[in-house]
Amino acid sequence: MFFLSKLCYNKNNISITKLVCWKSGRKILMLNKKQLKTILTQNGIIPEKEFDNLSCEAKAQGIYLENYLIDKKIIAPEALYQNIAAFFNLPFINLKEKEINKKILTIVPEPIAALHQIIPFESDEREIKIATTNPGDMEIFEFIKKKTDREIKIYVTTPENIKNKLNQYHEDLKSELTRLEDERQFSSQGTDKQNVDLKKIAANLPVVKTVNNILEYAIQQNASDIHIEPEEKDLIVRYRVDGMLHDITTLPKNSQPGIIARIKILANLKVDEHRIPQDGRFKISNNQYTVSFRVSIIPTFDGENIVMRLLDEKAQILTLEQLGLQPKSLEIAKKNIKKPHGMILVTGPTGSGKTTTLYTILNMLNTPTVNICSIEDPIEYRVPRVNQSQVNAKIGFTFAIGLRAMLRQDPDIIMVGEIRDKETAEIAVHSALTGHLVLSTLHTNDAIGSLLRLNDLGIPHFLITDTVNLIVAQRLVRRICPNCIQSYNLDKNAISDLEKKLNINNILATLKKEKIISESKDGIKSILFYHGKGCTKCNNTGYKGRIGIYETLEMTDELKDLIIKKASVSEIKSQAEKQDMITMLEDGFIKAKNGITTIEEILRVAKE
Repeated sequence: MFFLSKLCYNKNNISITKLVCWKSGRKILMLNKKQLKTILTQNGIIPEKEFDNLSCEAKAQGIYLENYLIDKKIIAPEALYQNIAAFFNLPFINLKEKEINKKILTIVPEPIAALHQIIPFESDEREIKIATTNPGDMEIFEFIKKKTDREIKIYVTTPENIKNKLNQYHEDLKSELTRLEDERQFSSQGTDKQNVDLKKIAANLPVVKTVNNILEYAIQQNASDIHIEPEEKDLIVRYRVDGMLHDITTLPKNSQPGIIARIKILANLKVDEHRIPQDGRFKISNNQYTVSFRVSIIPTFDGENIVMRLLDEKAQILTLEQLGLQPKSLEIAKKNIKKPHGMILVTGPTGSGKTTTLYTILNMLNTPTVNICSIEDPIEYRVPRVNQSQVNAKIGFTFAIGLRAMLRQDPDIIMVGEIRDKETAEIAVHSALTGHLVLSTLHTNDAIGSLLRLNDLGIPHFLITDTVNLIVAQRLVRRICPNCIQSYNLDKNAISDLEKKLNINNILATLKKEKIISESKDGIKSILFYHGKGCTKCNNTGYKGRIGIYETLEMTDELKDLIIKKASVSEIKSQAEKQDMITMLEDGFIKAKNGITTIEEILRVAKE
């Protein structure tokens, strides 16, 4: 891809027009292979023969060598760049805790800083100190020296340091939006619905800049969704971060037509259509991230409501271990994934991470020896070597029709985004019976509920037992922020409250069985739990990121007998307990005891 960047700034800043060729992947270092080999072998970090082997492996996978070494954890980023600094006889600097004045940052414009991976961090009348991952990029240093008429002192740092400091370039969203509102830059035509030229308003600089800020800030905050909600007198912007919605800002009502029109143009939707729902998609891509935005617009009483789902296309597919499965559940899951046919079902409410789990399993199965087909609604992530199709209700391309067509594509493995109706359920079950491995999702509260749901969809009990291998039920809970984590013991009131809601004795028995706690006369009172105090790193929430809590139900002979006999839910639950199935609630308490999440989070998402 080629990018043409043209920037004009005052005397103290940089002007540059440059055509840049940017290859796929993230090239973070401009050292040649010979230099890198010298650095790593002469310092005894990697033997010469091993370096050559690793170089061949990286080349075969189409990955830059330095990225490959870091991703495989052969060398830590800081160690690599400290050795690079020594090789060039330059100082190394860790920018993590360093505060950089915004005026110093503006010496080098953000697009150039991002492109060349450089950060100015100190400056006076004579000298500018610049941190870089590429000390060999002399052209840009000479350019800065010429334009600023100051000496350049070069420091080496890590890509992560550069990435963190690039975020400082972004103006605070609320202050920027407030400034735009104060300056009344939105079109006054916004409330004149008869004479408004929506495309013209959408192209206004304030509207474009406001929408760009909303999107960019959401990416920075790791939001999963953006909500733009019209009210009678204003427009509310909210982000969903770690599963929770937060108010971000309130915009003036007259900004509504332009902002909605701008998003419609980005998503290639009909700008002048306000009466019916519309769905679309667009993408923001640069050398730092590639994020797809799935857009849903529906008419409401006060105007059109917009919800955008953010999908990070550069996000790495996790492993089952990274998902957070307990050792026993992990063993059960791996055993059933290896089976050549049958069904693996992942169940839970919307937003519980089912798709991520399916893609993780799919990635484990994705080898050149099998043909994998999927029918999804929508396709959230592109997976190499998987034939992915998206349902389209407008033309009658449903899950059932797509699944039936896939069976003529000689598949070994089939992924069905969701089993919603009787026809899809029947085809999926018969596919599993005829030698295919079928992966799919259901909307039920727990693993046992999936068995009842399949029966409600018209699948006979004997077919359920013959086809279902494994059911994984899950929820997502927020992780405790590692920067402000604190330990505590439950007080009497908290214990009394828990005893009213839960069977504490069963939970303690599971914790003892899994060797999470030892025997104690004080019971739950003696257990150390954790929570986040709240800090700037987590926006004072005490949480940062999310992890799953799971229960895995394996189809055993004993369970099959009960299902065929049409046993009650309590009988099936009793058998699941005999099979040592860890429930989501118990998994949650294990993670709470281990300092991963809080009891409050577990109760919020996994109440019995």
